[in-house]
Amino acid sequence: MIKIAVASENEKVTEHFGHCINFNIFEVEDNRIVKQYSVENPGHKPGFLPNYLNQLGINTIISGGMGSGAITIFNEKNISVVVGASGNAKAAVEAYLAGTLKSTGSVCHEHQHRGECNE
Repeated sequence: MIKIAVASENEKVTEHFGHCINFNIFEVEDNRIVKQYSVENPGHKPGFLPNYLNQLGINTIISGGMGSGAITIFNEKNISVVVGASGNAKAAVEAYLAGTLKSTGSVCHEHQHRGECNE
């Protein structure tokens, strides 16, 4: 089984990983979603969320954008990072499982912004 987390605003993929409202967690077996649940974002502190998600057993994180520091920590923990996603969280996971969701490398360089991660 693998666990995929989607940084979300309720059911939609968020533009900025650290400022998401919740993480939609999808448990996957044989390339099919077998369980789905949501956990609240416990708070945005540099370096905290990648470690938090690692403790939850996450294998892949999907987000609209993400800072390079978080990406580095995920990579160190062998957690796959997919950025540049948008739309419905479950649809993004299904696209990832189908091999049609590719990471765009949308890295956020600022911490003091909202909605500017598509540069």
